[in-house]
Amino acid sequence: MDIRLTRFSHGGGCGCKIAPAVLADILREAGGAAAIPPQLLVGTETADDAAVYQLNDEQALVATTDFFTPVVDDPYDFGRIAATNALSDVYAMGGRPILALAVVGMPLAKLPREVIRDILRGGEVVCAAAGIPVAGGHSIDVMEPIYGLVALGLVHPARLKRNSSARAGDVLVLGKPLGVGILGAALKKERLSAEGYARMLHWTTRLNTPGVSLAGLEGVHAMTDVTGFGLAGHLLEMCRGSGLGASVRFADLPLIPEALAFAREGLATGASSRNWAGYGQDVDVPAGFADWQRTLLCDPQTSGGLLVACAPGAIGAVLRELRDGGFDESAVIGQMEAGAPRLRVVAA
Repeated sequence: MDIRLTRFSHGGGCGCKIAPAVLADILREAGGAAAIPPQLLVGTETADDAAVYQLNDEQALVATTDFFTPVVDDPYDFGRIAATNALSDVYAMGGRPILALAVVGMPLAKLPREVIRDILRGGEVVCAAAGIPVAGGHSIDVMEPIYGLVALGLVHPARLKRNSSARAGDVLVLGKPLGVGILGAALKKERLSAEGYARMLHWTTRLNTPGVSLAGLEGVHAMTDVTGFGLAGHLLEMCRGSGLGASVRFADLPLIPEALAFAREGLATGASSRNWAGYGQDVDVPAGFADWQRTLLCDPQTSGGLLVACAPGAIGAVLRELRDGGFDESAVIGQMEAGAPRLRVVAA
């Protein structure tokens, strides 16, 4: 039985996220009734990657959940990508994962059991690589396939990295190249080459494990990971949380070559347009900035790279940690600046 998982989903991967402007409106009108305990070090206030609750002087619990519909057709690959993406939020806080719970929603009347087993097996393999068990979970029968994890980790409170603690003058380092969302769109249109698919898997299944060691480096002030809102969206979250502006040199952005070619052709995800509609008013671009460049800036990244804000003197150490961890295309892309929380894009 030939199953194409992406045919079951209206979106795919982190491109399924609710548009940033819509999400902001929903959250603005929700919650706020419960008292916030002092042990809650990170909550919803700055749209950070995970919640963090201090247990004692030496340990804080990092808790997050992430799940989505298929971004690829192969069930085993889908499981691996979804699990890698979920664990990334723990690493982005500087935490070390300790266990995961599976979040499973499957159209049981449409998918053979072996397909579902392969999805779960892919997630288990990634968790094993991270050194943690899948210790349970929850499953339901739904119309579209959904898979992900609740991920738990630990971090020393002094090594916790927020998205809101960047400083003016900090340099921005990006761990993975951009373009995964565009490759996913090409896959759905049956235009993605075997080499392009291999590059997509290479990056979406690479765990952001350097986050643990980066958190211990002097001069690393803030971290987040780039996922469904694209580079511009997640950098703007860092700007708003830190009360700073940022500038990015477009020419310095690491890009997946086949994604760059597709973007120049006009291929894009619907999510990139929704992203721009949600935050484009806070982005200043140079004259002549092309639509394909905007597409790459807003492209939803499934299991994307770490975005690190560090002091200029820490650049060498940050790049060494990333490249020693297999992130050979990591690059310095810009800096944080005093001023209003806006993103300024420069050509070079």
